[in-house]
Amino acid sequence: MAEDNVSIPEFSCLLRMDPYLKPYEKDFKRRYELLQKKLFQLEEAEGGFDQFTRSYKTFGVQRQPDNSLFFKEWAPAAEALFLTGDFNGWDKFSHPYTKKDFGKWELILAPKHDKSPAVDHNTKLKVVVHTKEGERLYRISPWAKYVTKEEKSVIYDWVHWDPPQPYTQIHPRPKKPKSLRTYEAHVGIASPEGKVASYANFTTNVLPRIKDLGYNCIQLMAIMEHAYYASFGYQITSFFAASSRYGTPDELKQLIDTAHSMGIVVLLDVVHSHASKNTEDGLNKFDGSDSCFFHSPPRGEHSMWDSRLFNYSSWEVLRFLLSNLRWWMEEYGFDGFRFDGVTSMLYHHHGIGFGFSGDYSEYFGLHVDEDSLVYLMLANHVVHTLYPDCITIAEDVSGMPALCRAVEEGGLGFDYRLAMAIPDKWIQILKELKDEDWDIGNIVHTLTNRRYGEKCIAYAESHDQALVGDKSLAFWLMDKEMYTNMSSLEPMTAIIDRGIQLHKMIRLLTHGLGGEAYLNFIGNEFGHPEWLDFPRVGNNQSYHYARRQVNLVDMDHLRYGQLYAFDRDMNRTEDKYGWLAASPAFISAKHEEDKVIVFDRANVVFIFNFHPSKSFQDYRVAVEVPGKYKIKLDSDEILYGGHGRLDHNTEFFTEAQSFNGRSNSMRVYIPCRTAIVLANEEIDYCY
Repeated sequence: MAEDNVSIPEFSCLLRMDPYLKPYEKDFKRRYELLQKKLFQLEEAEGGFDQFTRSYKTFGVQRQPDNSLFFKEWAPAAEALFLTGDFNGWDKFSHPYTKKDFGKWELILAPKHDKSPAVDHNTKLKVVVHTKEGERLYRISPWAKYVTKEEKSVIYDWVHWDPPQPYTQIHPRPKKPKSLRTYEAHVGIASPEGKVASYANFTTNVLPRIKDLGYNCIQLMAIMEHAYYASFGYQITSFFAASSRYGTPDELKQLIDTAHSMGIVVLLDVVHSHASKNTEDGLNKFDGSDSCFFHSPPRGEHSMWDSRLFNYSSWEVLRFLLSNLRWWMEEYGFDGFRFDGVTSMLYHHHGIGFGFSGDYSEYFGLHVDEDSLVYLMLANHVVHTLYPDCITIAEDVSGMPALCRAVEEGGLGFDYRLAMAIPDKWIQILKELKDEDWDIGNIVHTLTNRRYGEKCIAYAESHDQALVGDKSLAFWLMDKEMYTNMSSLEPMTAIIDRGIQLHKMIRLLTHGLGGEAYLNFIGNEFGHPEWLDFPRVGNNQSYHYARRQVNLVDMDHLRYGQLYAFDRDMNRTEDKYGWLAASPAFISAKHEEDKVIVFDRANVVFIFNFHPSKSFQDYRVAVEVPGKYKIKLDSDEILYGGHGRLDHNTEFFTEAQSFNGRSNSMRVYIPCRTAIVLANEEIDYCY
């Protein structure tokens, strides 16, 4: 296929969105050509991607209809492969694999005399790899579906998982939400107790809270098995295994099934950008070579993460990773993925020591890793073709153009990108500026500075901001006073008052203005104190900071419940009016001296007064649609830890007086440090 002959079916659509991409048409064509070539090769060699991405049904271990077991691995550099385990008394030589073409190895185990499988459910296995150098290595199958660790042990064990009565999910996937309100969660920390919490705990105690809070999507971190708990789930050792530290695969299936019954979609935080360097219980040096699934060093090593980097041009790596996505969708019923570390994948420099200015030349040329870029296009094409409602999110800090445009337009095919500049901006403001010095124009610019037509997930803070070395927004705002002054039985101190009001306002402004979806990290909705730190040598293996104290919300005498109630009602108000699904906001006021921001979106009017002390009577506010407006959400309500200065029975009538670029206007009282959402009583808000 010559480059000039390739046409991207809907490239003109992308150019209409952004004509400045025209000079890079050749780059887009080359990328699209590489994708088409891969799809063509898959058709020729494997009968299409549908079959290819089901390779988890042929690799690893498979029970056949007659209860014989079929084992298959890819270990191109190995001299010989053997299977050992509980089933053969750990004999290292009795069960050799047979060498096949293209580095494949196969073994069939006949059933026992009683016709049951030769390897019992829940018993241990290992692959013994003999290298050309004469070494004998003990390995876990890269396709292992369950691995566990004995309490005193360091290394994980491959455990054969084939339960007699596996859990069957009964609830259908919910429809893809128009407005995505995402609750980012980590199963292990989702309890106030100082231990690793379980899937069962999450299902019973956390899911009902998420539902109550009005989130319609859960993004689960640290599910793919990782030997090192403190890696937060980002140093993967077994890609097909759900982490056993929280429970069994069936308990995770039940968690997802229960979420589906509540109308909540569940996304997996998938790590295909790198892999753990572990050899005995990881992918590294599986066949004894320093390549196999990865590039040889130095290209195959990430200097900052101390991890291995995949060779995305390898046929078997594509099989492994694409089948991995399919496995989590099919086997567990996940509804999509947040792809971690996309910036590292897109560029040979991995974003290390490179500051992106937004100049288009930074996104094209030899520093772009087109192998991994085409892998991402292929992954999105595959999952969206097989599962039209699948949601994919990119964690990219670089601002790669067309990241969230369809593959048919020459884009990478993601549904959403994370608006990573927003949390950084909030932390910077709280660290560096006095309230009276807040730059209102700059805040609005940060919240609205996104590529037109590419959906963003806005968030005030995620797990990144909660990690040790940083602090949650609540802790930046209120710090040590959170330990002593959060009682609702006493008047608020000045610090607690400021913290509670700004915590709500920052969230609502981010929710209303910052994107086409919203994200919150578990516990931050109610102003979780402190930071997050996993048990490790440096803290004497303590779980004190590796938990979420949800019990604080249930203590009526503390103010955490007030922040929780505001977060809940903010989401419920969005659910009613649908501003996330609407086109971007029209900003009618960003007043530096008054510290006031006014915008309308989805025919809902948002008003923010960030002034620390000045309230405004009869403040003129611009609106487009005439009629009668009423307050639908008010951060100053007593219920939310506010001062109750607004009368919710007040009706605001518009005047036919154009103002700040809108056809009509009305006069409103806005107390200091207050945010208000007004809706028109004469409009039908079905969206």
